[in-house]
Amino acid sequence: MPELPEVEVVRAGLAPAVTGATILGVEVFEPRSLKRHDPVAGAFEALLTGRVMEQPVRRGKFLWIPLAGDPRRAIVAHLGMSGQILLREPGTEEAGLLRIRLHIEHPVHGELLVDFVDQRIFGSMAVDALVPTADGAPGGRGTDEPLVPTQVTHIARDPLDPAFDDAGFAAALSRKNTGIKRALLDQTLVSGIGNIYADEALWAARIHYAQPANSLSRAKVRSLLAEVRHVLDRALAEGGTSFDAQYVNVNGASGYFAHSLNAYGRQGRPCPRCGTLIVREQFMNRGSHFCPHCQRLRRARPLPAAS
Repeated sequence: MPELPEVEVVRAGLAPAVTGATILGVEVFEPRSLKRHDPVAGAFEALLTGRVMEQPVRRGKFLWIPLAGDPRRAIVAHLGMSGQILLREPGTEEAGLLRIRLHIEHPVHGELLVDFVDQRIFGSMAVDALVPTADGAPGGRGTDEPLVPTQVTHIARDPLDPAFDDAGFAAALSRKNTGIKRALLDQTLVSGIGNIYADEALWAARIHYAQPANSLSRAKVRSLLAEVRHVLDRALAEGGTSFDAQYVNVNGASGYFAHSLNAYGRQGRPCPRCGTLIVREQFMNRGSHFCPHCQRLRRARPLPAAS
C-alpha cells in the first residue's frame, strides 16, 4: 500500500501539471471508485467540470487538490492498495484498469489527461468540502491554508509536517498499552506510516515491534521519531518503494528505496548491523520483519514496592 513517501512523490509530480489547470470534462468508468463521494453534495462530474485546480496537498497518505472559487471544495484521492494517478497526453489509451479520467487544460502545458488507475478498486476519488484545521496550522504539505477536507479531519499530522506535535505524540504513546508498531500504524495518532516504514524505523531504533508503547522512555520516543523521519526522507529521495508495478509515480516510473531496506522483506537474510538472520512474524494480517538480536522485546521494569 502506498505510504507517505509514495503519495508525496505523486503530489509533487502532479503539482506543475494541475496547478492552475481547468477541468474540461470528467469520465467515470467505475462507479465503485466513487464510494467515498457523497452524491447528496452533487454529481462528481458536475462538481468538477469547469473548476480550476490549485496546488495539490498531502497529509499522511491522503492527497487532495483544492478547487478555486466558492464554495471551497477539493478533489480527494486515496490510493488504497493499488491506486495510481497518471499524467497522460490526449489520445492515450489505458488498459482496463482505468477508473476515472479528468480532461484538463493547463495555461502553459496545454491539454492533459489525469488518469486514476486502480487494479483492486480499494482506492477512491471524491469531491469534498474544505473545513478549518483544528489547530489553525496549514492543512498539509503543499499549502499555507489552514483547510482540510472533511474526510481527512480525523487523520493525524505526519512526522514530516512542521506542525507535528512531538511532545503530544510522546504523551499519547505513554497512555497506550499496545505494541509500538500497532501505534505507529494508527493514522489517528500519527499518519503516513505503513508496514514498510514502521519496520524500517523500528529496526533503526532497535525497538521490537511488540514493545508496549507506554514502556518507551521519552528519550526512546525521540530516537524513534528521528529514525521515522530519516527513513521517510531517504525513501522520498529515492522516489518511494516499489516491489511491483502497483506503485509508480505520475509518469509510470518506479521508486528505488526497495534496494535500501534493512529489515522489511529481508527475512532469512543477515541483519546489516549484527549479522543475525532477519525474522518475519505474523502481525495484523501482514508481517513484521525484525532482528531478534538487535530488537529484543524488553520487559517493563516493575514499580518499586511501597514502603
